[in-house]
Amino acid sequence: MRKIIFTALFILTFVASNAQKDFQGMAVYESKTSTSDFKNRFNGNKEMTPEMQKMIEERMKKMFEKTFILNFDKSASIYKEEEKLEAPGGQQGGFRMMTSMMGGGGTFYKNVKDKNYIVDKEFMGKEFLVKDSLPKLNWKMESETRVIGGYNCFKATAVRPVSQSDFRNFRPKKGEDKKEGDKKEDVAKNDNSEKKTNFMDDIEMPKEITITAWYTPEIPVNQGPENYWGLPGLILEVNDGKTTILCSKVVLNLKDKVDIKPSNNGKVVSQKEYDETVVKKMEEMRQMYDGNGGDGKRMEFRMGH
Repeated sequence: MRKIIFTALFILTFVASNAQKDFQGMAVYESKTSTSDFKNRFNGNKEMTPEMQKMIEERMKKMFEKTFILNFDKSASIYKEEEKLEAPGGQQGGFRMMTSMMGGGGTFYKNVKDKNYIVDKEFMGKEFLVKDSLPKLNWKMESETRVIGGYNCFKATAVRPVSQSDFRNFRPKKGEDKKEGDKKEDVAKNDNSEKKTNFMDDIEMPKEITITAWYTPEIPVNQGPENYWGLPGLILEVNDGKTTILCSKVVLNLKDKVDIKPSNNGKVVSQKEYDETVVKKMEEMRQMYDGNGGDGKRMEFRMGH
């Protein structure tokens, strides 16, 4: 009798173990970033024609509103922008670079068991493979609850440092936050009607931001969009003050399994090294912009094509 019980327990353990290995899920996320700060900046440009403004707003919509697919199992996931057919000449040059800097492009792989992530990035025509440890977020469990897509969700918040290469985190400078040197420079620019304002002078990158997440214990996986993780359930919504990523669909126990593995294309760098590269190149572009006399119109066309 004891032998029969032992055999039965062994079979149940084996079946459960294999079921976990075979388990896969898929979640669709809609990502939207507020563009009001940028729109207000462009609206103040008297040289911007209605046609140019419309073109820029359409391209900003493509950059700031995206659909992503998260394929996950018990320990790993891949998060990738949904592939869409582009019109001829759709994403080229600077526009593709800006899309990457706004959270799109590449495959984001994270392994919550090994606590690391790997994401391939294209920047200024070069391929990078960013490998680093997953950020440890000190989540604070809140008492609020809500239902998302039929799943009961709980709220959690955390404060996290900002990636300097993620331009979705740009915020407009407040008047009192401007340095004295910036204020003097503004006065000088106002005195010279031929000198145009540099767009980069009016924005800044915060050092840290507050994250609000909603997770469901009904899907007990330690996963979420982008590099969000560390909660006792799948994260269905996350907001950082400017960008909201909301799950619109979940499918569990997929019949057609996806190969969940990282990309291996590009120069291997850490997140810090990649951020430093982006900041350096953007500063070079800023100096080039200033060298052109602050020709914002010329800059916009260069970024768009």
